[in-house]
Amino acid sequence: MIKLFGKQFRLFRPRSIWLRKVVQWGFFALMALIAVNHTLVESGNSIPFLSSASLHAVCPFGGVVSIYQFLTVGTFVQKIHEASFALMAIVFVLSILFGPVFCGWVCPLGTIQEFVSGFGRKYLRRRFNHFVPEKLDKVLRYLRYGVLAWVLYMTAVTGQLIFSAYDPYFALFNFWSSEASLIGLGILAVTLILSFFVERPWCKYACPYGAVLGVTNLFRVFSIRRNKATCKADGACSILCPMNIPVDSVTIVRDHQCISCLECTSEAVCPVARTVEFSTTGKFSNASKVTTVGAK
Repeated sequence: MIKLFGKQFRLFRPRSIWLRKVVQWGFFALMALIAVNHTLVESGNSIPFLSSASLHAVCPFGGVVSIYQFLTVGTFVQKIHEASFALMAIVFVLSILFGPVFCGWVCPLGTIQEFVSGFGRKYLRRRFNHFVPEKLDKVLRYLRYGVLAWVLYMTAVTGQLIFSAYDPYFALFNFWSSEASLIGLGILAVTLILSFFVERPWCKYACPYGAVLGVTNLFRVFSIRRNKATCKADGACSILCPMNIPVDSVTIVRDHQCISCLECTSEAVCPVARTVEFSTTGKFSNASKVTTVGAK
């Protein structure tokens, strides 16, 4: 349910955000086809309805790492195309409006991590997603900002797409080709193994693009809002949150790790209608002040 200008708009089937899964696997299939087609083009063949563009051309993070060189020299980092800049702008606009929806709805690496985590949730049950001690987890969540700083610095200094050698996303769609490095494949393998125990480990602790988009949670237009007056405080919303955000203890989720997956909303898991919503307004009658994640 989305509230806009005081009116309610139902977007999803109650109790199941099926549209998100359709979008996720749709983009996963598209990226796989683009990657396969790029390999076929190099061998003299191609898939008729796809262009010969590589994954770099359809990666919005490529635009981010090219900003410095584009502003100072007027050129793009090696392998980056104008399409990356256009996609970067589109994703930023969407993030300012709805938060990191790219992470929760589009990113193929996030999708495959969730897929593997489905098995971990099934076999590990309550232990799943609770293996990392809370204090250590809080520290590790800021590691991705260090990765982002390193990637931006090295790319600016070298003028090359340094991160592609380490990127598990690139390795995921190039594991069959010589373009994927052993380091990238190793990081991908570790990410998938950890996904059995921890949901979205790469997203939580290492993704530099997630670090960039996560900042938009501080000022985005639409946010996850909880009505304390009707909330049962049973923790269902927090338990199902892939990023371990304590949704049931806040009024508005402003956590830098929220991926706008909407799995915590009344449309998905909250047993009380119109209690956890994705909306622009949240002035509930009982809320005397706004509480955000991390605020006291």
